[in-house]
Amino acid sequence: MVAERFAPTGSALNDNALAAFTASLSGGSEVIRPADEAYDAARRVWNGMIDKRPALVVRCAESNDVVNAIAFARTNALPIAIRGGGHSAPGYGTCDGGLVIDLSPMKQVSVDPIARVARAGAGALLGDLDRATQAHGLAVPAGMVSDTGIAGLTLGGGMGWLSRQFGLTVDNLLAVEIVTADGDVLRASADEHADLFWAVRGGSGNFGVVTTFEYHLHAVGPEILGGILLYPIEQATSVLRHFRDVMEAAPDQLGASAVVITAPPQPPFPPALQGKPVLAIAVCYAGDLAEGERAVQALRAFGEPALDLVGPMPYVAMQSMFDAASPHGLHYWEKSTYLRELSHEAIDAYVAAVSPPTSPFSQALLSRFGGAVGRVPEDTTAFSHRDGAYVLFAIGAWSPEDPGAERHIAWVRGLAESLAPVSTGGAYVNGLSEGGAERIHSVYRPATYERLARIKAAYDPSNVFRINQNIAPAP
Repeated sequence: MVAERFAPTGSALNDNALAAFTASLSGGSEVIRPADEAYDAARRVWNGMIDKRPALVVRCAESNDVVNAIAFARTNALPIAIRGGGHSAPGYGTCDGGLVIDLSPMKQVSVDPIARVARAGAGALLGDLDRATQAHGLAVPAGMVSDTGIAGLTLGGGMGWLSRQFGLTVDNLLAVEIVTADGDVLRASADEHADLFWAVRGGSGNFGVVTTFEYHLHAVGPEILGGILLYPIEQATSVLRHFRDVMEAAPDQLGASAVVITAPPQPPFPPALQGKPVLAIAVCYAGDLAEGERAVQALRAFGEPALDLVGPMPYVAMQSMFDAASPHGLHYWEKSTYLRELSHEAIDAYVAAVSPPTSPFSQALLSRFGGAVGRVPEDTTAFSHRDGAYVLFAIGAWSPEDPGAERHIAWVRGLAESLAPVSTGGAYVNGLSEGGAERIHSVYRPATYERLARIKAAYDPSNVFRINQNIAPAP
């Protein structure tokens, strides 16, 4: 086995074993240790709340480097954390005292515009994927923040502006290259290792290290109709009722979210609203612009917004519109849940719980779900809860200098609890700061979880990949 080359002769990380491991890596990879100048930057992740000190950070440029990193970690009894973009809210892209497999060098994206297929390395960010595909007027349905890593986003399901029209990211995944706990490099697709392919489409990083993703592409843009309509928080109840009524009859081409934010203290936000909680209706129509104008006009029919920034724009601009609201280094804590409906009572409870936010950086996002997502049979992938009408993302965010973490977390919990009467009981694996068996079971239907546990036992019986929203191997 490859691991035998890296066997220690004394301490867990002796110089000879580490030198042999380092020599096994390709030229584009590197090993970063705590004494190295690059270590502090290498150990940081998006969520500034996470402050962990791994024994090694291994930046892998090729799949074989991942094979060797897994072997070295297992031989030396090191926990393994996997990092794509490092955007995990719970900070699963790092660990204390273990080995971080950092896939950031694997950013390559290739596009076949005739076959409408994109092949992307696991270190690519959503912006990398969007820029490469939009060069051909194509897109993968994915997330809403351009510096999110495609790996974690995809493996958890992947939802964004195009989901109602084209489904989740996993619904458009054609194949993956994955390195298993035993060091096997496999191609998983509908025709090869189909059980593993089913599991990685929603089962998160439990089954191995995915190094390459292949996606089906759709004709999108390069110009779409998008932007926000902004309203004072005092109008939130009435606006949300109108939003609900419009979206329940809206075409699938219209992706829309209602989000409570604190208006930044700068133009183009009206001076009277700057620094205050506001309700924004964010929309994206990927299709004929004239038809999009008619669809958005139904939302505008509520009345004159305080700010109307909806108009034609590049799709890549829409995809990065929320970037400034999710900067690296803030402290983050998140909860998510799916909603059966937005009743009058639910809207009233949401408005009461959300305002005012305990931090100007926090946000509460209600996204319209359904459409193409709900038309995929639930057992097609490991992603559960396709029957939700809406999905809530409650995101607490605050400055590292702010000592009040408990009150920000309480705000997030209170917001989620306010919608419990209309919740399906489910949660989105990429929108959970909390772990533990109870949380994991809320992500999956019972039959789905049992099937995932059996597949976990087949490919990772020792639970090597456990720094994640962990699915324990079936006995």
